[in-house]
Amino acid sequence: MRSHAQIARPMFFIGAMSPYSWLAAERISQLLPHAIWQGVLAGAIFKANGRSSWGLDEQQRDARMADCEARAAARGLGPLRWPQPWPTNDVAVARAMLFAQRHGALEPFALAAMRMAFCEGTDLGELGAVLEAGRRVGIDVDELRRALADQELKDALRAATAEALAAGVFGVPSVIVEGQLFWGDDRLEEAAAATRRGAAST
Repeated sequence: MRSHAQIARPMFFIGAMSPYSWLAAERISQLLPHAIWQGVLAGAIFKANGRSSWGLDEQQRDARMADCEARAAARGLGPLRWPQPWPTNDVAVARAMLFAQRHGALEPFALAAMRMAFCEGTDLGELGAVLEAGRRVGIDVDELRRALADQELKDALRAATAEALAAGVFGVPSVIVEGQLFWGDDRLEEAAAATRRGAAST
């Protein structure tokens, strides 16, 4: 049996504007408590793969929204409140997730931001909403505001998103377990099972 030091920790990729990312983030600590969270610019992930958010697809939008609402209610997270408009630009909140990660606060920040979006109906495309998410988890708002305009942070987000693409990520949420990708909130159990198999292998 391999030691924990020999087993790569699962990577958990999220986009804060994604309701399925929120649903997955609310339960991943029970299924994959050692996963490393990584925020990405979901819009760039979609563009690189020739896709767009289902929230912009009239044929999928209503059914997918209803599915998210049903999952949230079944898990005691509802009622889900959709921001108006949704989806909107995710650049600022994606940069803020990277800033929070650097300060050891990605998980609480991402959860605070996504709860604001999908429990309170807050538009994360607004700078004020992103700053408020930071304030709620103890991040210095003035420091965060300055960082969001910093070119270095912008470049770092591009690099983090490019790394996710290189690893095979084409949508969020996604979990990568020793090179195997699991896309979607409904595949967390499979990712957890793969992690257990990896820990038990020789």
